[in-house]
Amino acid sequence: MSARTGGNGASAETGGTGLSAGAGGIGLSAGTGGASAGDPPPPGAPAPLACLEPPPPGMACVPAGWFVRGTDTGPEQARPQARVWLQTYYLDVHEVTYAEYKACVKAKQCDPKGGPAYSDFDRPKQPINGVSWFHADGYCKAQGKRLPSEAQWEKGARGPDGALHPWGDEPATCERAILKDETGRGCGVKKQGSKPDTGRPWEIGSRPPGRYGLYDMSGNSWEWVADWFTRSYAECGAECEGVDPLGPCAKDGEVARECPGKLRKIVRGGSWYWDASYATGVWRRPHFPSNQPFHHFGFRCAARADEAAALQRAAKP
Repeated sequence: MSARTGGNGASAETGGTGLSAGAGGIGLSAGTGGASAGDPPPPGAPAPLACLEPPPPGMACVPAGWFVRGTDTGPEQARPQARVWLQTYYLDVHEVTYAEYKACVKAKQCDPKGGPAYSDFDRPKQPINGVSWFHADGYCKAQGKRLPSEAQWEKGARGPDGALHPWGDEPATCERAILKDETGRGCGVKKQGSKPDTGRPWEIGSRPPGRYGLYDMSGNSWEWVADWFTRSYAECGAECEGVDPLGPCAKDGEVARECPGKLRKIVRGGSWYWDASYATGVWRRPHFPSNQPFHHFGFRCAARADEAAALQRAAKP
């Protein structure tokens, strides 16, 4: 399978974007103190790793450091706001496309039952839709990658300083993301075939990139993440705090495929079908990993530093 291009090798993390993190109804709490992402790691954290130059094809580096996760004034399931420290990691610049997923199926490395099931969702550069969490997890592993943790996804979407969207705190509109607005779903673009007003996702990269050069972190397609869902970060407790959290039932850097008492995984980012209130960096939507009942969810992959180094070596001629 050919690798996607357009990676953005972000260098050292900066402490701000010049945007007011207090705007957009998610203001910084006293617990964060507005401290810089460049503050020293917490005790016991690994030494920050430099970004690979260049990053693996089709991926962007998110440098090590603190970021502001969650909200104290937004959705209850995203409370409380806290500072979380992440080691350097990498995210796919784009959502995984229909063509890429089907190429993995053709190579007999991915489940052929993975999406999209609706007409007009099979354009090669549309994000693959209708996959289960297991389909998404399997695809990423076949590429030598993994699904991002929820914390990794959120930092990639918001940056380090608590912005509400990939572009900052300005509202989500069809100029910035593919979502439902007054013109209709999918920014008014109708789906071919039955139920045209349900709209469809657009081809990847149809809107400007946000943080770290990442596209479509707001809108276009919901994206699966690795973690099991808890009803809030407060309920999750220590498993969602500290250094590189992975949520419940995680051990040695891996999330267990089964988690007693937990039935649902998480998708993030909103989609063409839903309005701007969902297309934020804080909204958390739970759903069963089997994707039953069926919804049109997509995904992108992540890589740890060691996985990224292996991908970079494999990409060299």
